[in-house]
Amino acid sequence: MSGLKTAVVIPAYKVVKHIKDVVSSVPESVAFVIVVDDACPEGSGNEARAAGRENLTVVTHEQNQGVGGAVITGYRKALELGADIIIKMDGDGQMDPAYLPALIEPIVKGEADYTKGNRFRDFDKLRDMPIQRLLANSVFSFCVKAASGYWDVVDPVNGYTAIHRNALERLDLDRIARRFFFESDMLINLNIAGAVVLDVPIPARYGEEKSTIAAWKLPLDFSARLLKGLGRRVLLRYFIYDFNMASVYLLLGIPLFLFGVIFGAVKWADSFYTGMPTPLGTIMLAALPIILGLEMLLQAINIDINSVPRK
Repeated sequence: MSGLKTAVVIPAYKVVKHIKDVVSSVPESVAFVIVVDDACPEGSGNEARAAGRENLTVVTHEQNQGVGGAVITGYRKALELGADIIIKMDGDGQMDPAYLPALIEPIVKGEADYTKGNRFRDFDKLRDMPIQRLLANSVFSFCVKAASGYWDVVDPVNGYTAIHRNALERLDLDRIARRFFFESDMLINLNIAGAVVLDVPIPARYGEEKSTIAAWKLPLDFSARLLKGLGRRVLLRYFIYDFNMASVYLLLGIPLFLFGVIFGAVKWADSFYTGMPTPLGTIMLAALPIILGLEMLLQAINIDINSVPRK
């Protein structure tokens, strides 16, 4: 692995039936295996120790912090141990360690700061993915593309990831979401930091474990978080760290679009209740700002798409 030390971080919560096998399956070339027992009532951390690996470190939370909180604890421990590349694997056995070399290859070659699995590249394996997960991921992927600015990244909730320590050290880990929004919030913060993110095709592998959150609820549950993340990213990337034509289009396009929509709605309501037809000039006064504002917003989005970190 080109002299780079690797670490695998495994968040553990109610995975006592799988964690020992997962720890044992990590390739021997990995320097550090870090299991974070997230206050698991089944004692997953103790079961991980039964694997008998000399390079195993188990960190135990006194209170449950969610998958994001467990991974962040693991990240910090990996940095402390001196790891150069940190891989995150789940403890339920659904992430095949055979794909670990492919996952870190772009980082080893200096082509990416952060890599993540993409289950949507293998059409044959997609048959194994539950239909509700497939549909929810398709919708949610687009929402995360817009919020994170990584328009070429798919399958954002995929938790099989790897990150270089240089990119990790540029992140404010205290600001990243601790629970199910963790993977998406990582992408938002990585874009703000200017990190290069690449997808790595990794087939889906599902066992008997079931998700603890209904997949179809993801866009609904995360909509407020995505909007907040989008707002923070746009503010920092286009008004604090830089100011370019996208900034100008946003400053002009948003007020124009909102004015047209609000003015048009008020005039439509007035015409509806009074029964008087709206003059053509009034209609144009509402329509023109909407058209111009929408065009400017589309131009800003086009600039954002072309601004995905590549180097």
